Amino acid sequence: MIQRTTLDNGIRVLSEKVPGCHSVSLGVWVNNGSRHESAELNGISHFIEHMLFKGTDRRSAQDVAREVDSVGGLLNAFTSREYSCYFVKILAEKLPMAVDLLGDLICNSNFDLDDIEKERRVILQEIAMIEDSPEDLIHDQFANGFWSGHPLGMPVIGTRSTVGDINRQQMIDFMGDRYVGHNFCVVAAGNLEHEELITLVEQALGGVVEFGVEQEEIVPIVRRRVEVVNRDLEQTHICLGVEGLPQNHADRYGTYLLNTILGGNMSSRLFQKVREDLGLAYSVYSYHHNHSDSGAFIVYAGTSSEAAPLVTRTILEELTRLRYKAVSYEELQSAKDYLKGSMLLAMESMDSRMTRLAKNELFLRDVGISLEESRAMIDAVTVELVQYLAESLFVNETFNLHVSGRVSRSDFPDIDLQIG
Repeated sequence: MIQRTTLDNGIRVLSEKVPGCHSVSLGVWVNNGSRHESAELNGISHFIEHMLFKGTDRRSAQDVAREVDSVGGLLNAFTSREYSCYFVKILAEKLPMAVDLLGDLICNSNFDLDDIEKERRVILQEIAMIEDSPEDLIHDQFANGFWSGHPLGMPVIGTRSTVGDINRQQMIDFMGDRYVGHNFCVVAAGNLEHEELITLVEQALGGVVEFGVEQEEIVPIVRRRVEVVNRDLEQTHICLGVEGLPQNHADRYGTYLLNTILGGNMSSRLFQKVREDLGLAYSVYSYHHNHSDSGAFIVYAGTSSEAAPLVTRTILEELTRLRYKAVSYEELQSAKDYLKGSMLLAMESMDSRMTRLAKNELFLRDVGISLEESRAMIDAVTVELVQYLAESLFVNETFNLHVSGRVSRSDFPDIDLQIG
């Protein structure tokens, strides 16, 4: 059973009671990410996420870790382009401790100057680690070009320059603007009672102010772009894509199925063609990256420099085939069965239930979409809708390509870089 309550300071509290399990997954979600940053403060949301684990007046950083470890729990956090999440997975009986802990970290972190400098070095090493991992780096590079000039194109982690300049007062001011009740969503799934959760959240986060600084969110404009970067790498990494749908679009289930057919699993067209038939790549896949007001339909492949042009043309041929030739009923049904099966399996995890509940609230403002309703929406997708989406999305006007490896721009003639 899913329940929802809004506290007096605007914090939304959502819970899903799952009888019979021993755990609770609890997340404090904040409508704040890299898209809410200025270019000068790029990476501050991620920096704040790190700093909230460094200690409060009541708990040292070591106390924070020990408190969760001592009961076999898990404490972690992440930052994305549109939200940050601080979460705990813990035995159901320890829920009061978990809510109190997260509330203390969010409301009372010290932001000690020495800790800031230590964590700055940690984040700079994290940036270096990404830079040493081209298969990860290319997705940030693609986003930077795809959403060029827009905050969605900035790296979540920031840059060496911006992370090097962020100071304590900027973090405190930024939290004052963004970490407000209107932007908070506390979500829990597992063996719990909603009324108890409300009481605990009021105690832990009741002092949070309701409103901060409102920011106008401008919808990004996507234009065609091709970029080939010559780097001395063992593999050549290819990331290409087109504009997709926003998270709350009525046809979003159609894009989930279109993605599954194109490159979402081992039986997908790209996996079978590029890896199994041609043997040109170990890793090839597609994904649909949704945001509140925009989206990107992206394909990635890692291959040799010699094969990179052929792999790129093969991907474009598959996009073209989907655009002009309807998928078969059998292929669509297989994709539906895959999605419904994956969804059902995910529901066995309290973490997945909590995340699903939070994203429904953050993006759809609708927590009432049950698993059965989602499965019905998948079943309702037709062959005609899938082809309509392929025709609408797979267009050259928003086609973007980023290639990194032992290649040059001349290896990719413009005539080959078309969705036919």
